[in-house]
Amino acid sequence: MSVNISCEYLGDLHTRAVHGPSGHAIVTDAPVDNQGKGEGFSPTDLAATSMATCMLTILGIHARNTGLDLTGMRATVAKHMTTTPPRRIARLEVEMTMPPGLSVDVRDRLVRAAEACPVKQSFHPSVEIVLNWKW
Repeated sequence: MSVNISCEYLGDLHTRAVHGPSGHAIVTDAPVDNQGKGEGFSPTDLAATSMATCMLTILGIHARNTGLDLTGMRATVAKHMTTTPPRRIARLEVEMTMPPGLSVDVRDRLVRAAEACPVKQSFHPSVEIVLNWKW
């Protein structure tokens, strides 16, 4: 299956991306540390956000398929860029906050599911990814 996303440069380092199937749009801006105004998500912010939301989605699928209620779980991601060229994401730190009362065996399954997130698996191995869990 493929999904088409249309992207347009709006000027002043802003872009708009439109999700073909739904018509939903997002606007990006370059970050302040790279000539932008930081008026929205940067492209690398979206990459970090994609990983965190992918993990939440994968865990939600696991929960749905196993009868768990993970309503209220949260993910916070901190993106760190390289300080020397080439400019790229160097490290992503994800804090996963889970609802209380999950047994150890359920926790282990959830960690494995999050680790298998397709977005996480798509990052180059040189990107350090750290997952911290708050049970």
